[in-house]
Amino acid sequence: MRKVGVVGAGAVGAACAMSLALRRSADEIILVNRTPAKSVGIATDITYGAAMGDVTAVRSPDISGLAGCSVVLLTAGVNEKSGGATDRNDSEGRLKLLTANAGIYRELVPAIVAAAPDAVIIVVTDPPDPLTDVARAFAGHARVFGTGTFLDSLRFRTHLGRHFGVAPSAVDALVIGEHGTSSVFLWSSARICGSSVETLLDRSAETREQIEKDVRQANITIIEGIGASQYGIGIVSARLAEAVLRDEKVVLPVSSPQKGFGVSLALPSVIGAAGVERVLMPQMSRQEEAALRASAQHIADASARLKQ
Repeated sequence: MRKVGVVGAGAVGAACAMSLALRRSADEIILVNRTPAKSVGIATDITYGAAMGDVTAVRSPDISGLAGCSVVLLTAGVNEKSGGATDRNDSEGRLKLLTANAGIYRELVPAIVAAAPDAVIIVVTDPPDPLTDVARAFAGHARVFGTGTFLDSLRFRTHLGRHFGVAPSAVDALVIGEHGTSSVFLWSSARICGSSVETLLDRSAETREQIEKDVRQANITIIEGIGASQYGIGIVSARLAEAVLRDEKVVLPVSSPQKGFGVSLALPSVIGAAGVERVLMPQMSRQEEAALRASAQHIADASARLKQ
């Protein structure tokens, strides 16, 4: 039986549960929240809709119900809006949430491991890069990775597709590094059916800057409209859970510890039943390499505050 847990029933947790159910990613979904009435309500609501097709069981027990889960999506924590991480001019961005959410992880992760010791834990909470290091430390095992820049890369492809009038699926483009203000756009390797995006853009700096701005601030635009950036990350998280459950060996830009950088950050990674199995270093221009190191330092500086 494919069993997936979702810890945290806020906007993102609810979107994860809904996406798992709609995509039929699992046979059973366990939704856990510190306020049980909320997770019970969400689970019950989804269950009624799921009954229309192939039934996916959606349940809301306490954290012990995670027993037998192969994957746990960890979404609990302070979100961007309530944590004050919605200032477009603040270079810290989501990293403002690290101290508060590290404290929440300190309590939750050991409890998750006690209930589901063999599960792969996927860090969804912002900021996912440094929280991946936090979660691994409290889990005591290496089957932990973060959502990284998977969603950023999809946003990048979407904006490139709009610009060139093609489907996002026709665009091959990556964002790596931090899921945040220092994310790195790999323009040098971006392609549309083999054609270089840089060549097609004729090196238009203005267009590049606008697309990067739109992608970096997409979460804020969404929050300004509906209060939380939830549906995209919910779909992405369900897809990552599927990659683990099916032992797919698919390559996606997720966060895991990178020895060469001293922190967890997102790079193209092979995902299988044990989580991240290996990491592939993409080809980069010198400018992109320098930006990636700067991104790693940005994450490291935020993580250092946890030790003060």
